[in-house]
Amino acid sequence: MKNRNFFWFILPSLITMLLFIALPIVSVVVQSLHIEHEAVLNEVENCGPFGCKKELIINVEETKKLKLESPLGQFNGLETYTNRNHLAFEEIQQSWSQSDSISGFISNTLNLPFYRALAFTLTYTFVVTPFVLFFGFLIALGVNSLPKTMKGPTIFVSLLPMIVTPLIGSLILFWMIDAQGIIGSILQRIFDDPNLSLKASPTLTWVMLMVYGIWHSSPFAFIVFYAGLQTVPSDTIEAAMIDGASRWERTKYVVLPHLMPLTIFILLIQLMDNFRVFEPIVGFSAQANATSLSWIIYNDISNNEDQFFGSAGATSVLTIIGVSILLIPVLIRTWREFNRKVV
Repeated sequence: MKNRNFFWFILPSLITMLLFIALPIVSVVVQSLHIEHEAVLNEVENCGPFGCKKELIINVEETKKLKLESPLGQFNGLETYTNRNHLAFEEIQQSWSQSDSISGFISNTLNLPFYRALAFTLTYTFVVTPFVLFFGFLIALGVNSLPKTMKGPTIFVSLLPMIVTPLIGSLILFWMIDAQGIIGSILQRIFDDPNLSLKASPTLTWVMLMVYGIWHSSPFAFIVFYAGLQTVPSDTIEAAMIDGASRWERTKYVVLPHLMPLTIFILLIQLMDNFRVFEPIVGFSAQANATSLSWIIYNDISNNEDQFFGSAGATSVLTIIGVSILLIPVLIRTWREFNRKVV
């Protein structure tokens, strides 16, 4: 009876997960194994005053008919994953055999589109995530120590970066760092260089995108940490104060252990969110200096005339695998702590 009740209790969740998680993933995997049909070409002979010549033209009707008969495209197996735009096994092997040093091999590898996007995606994820945790916790501690009359307005102002949509926020910062913007013009005056442009340097572009990511995501960590601080047992804090513990010691030995589950929750959310970075790149128009895996997917399907669904599907599958690899250590640690508490 208990098992039956439990089954009916979780059935809606199982159906929802099947419809909105499992089936889309399966469809993406299937699509990644196919590529677009080649256009049907017909050879025609055109004659003019200077003679006749043969030309190839696209048979639009036959091409449309072929796409209707097989909407997924033609089967390509795993070749999409191994071509130059993705894992590029052949190009990697050639680069390894032709490179004189490790640095040369790395440089050649990062010139490949997938690995260039992967490098920025990983750098963005591993830089932004810890800073978001750090600044979110510091802001939460600061706001929690304010008088009650000041907490409301301070919380509202602190949440503004998160309230602003990522695309709008990145566009605002993009205009500010432009040569005609506030930040851009100030830097030109400081360095006495009218041609200085933050958007022209790949390194500075990466830094700007990461600064924006920290600015936009820190309020989320702040509000979660702030809510957690309200649940810290006051009697434990008072006991620590009576024992002579400093504020740093109370934070280290009382507050941080209490907020550890929330820290892991924020870490999981931020790893997933930062690994799919996309909006800042579009808002900053930074694709010349920085691309991500999500931007590659967008680029494959954004052109109405030449949409590469198979390539986008392969990149999506690789992105899912990457997110899973990032989350596995955190999930294993959480599972071990849960089992330890149960025992």
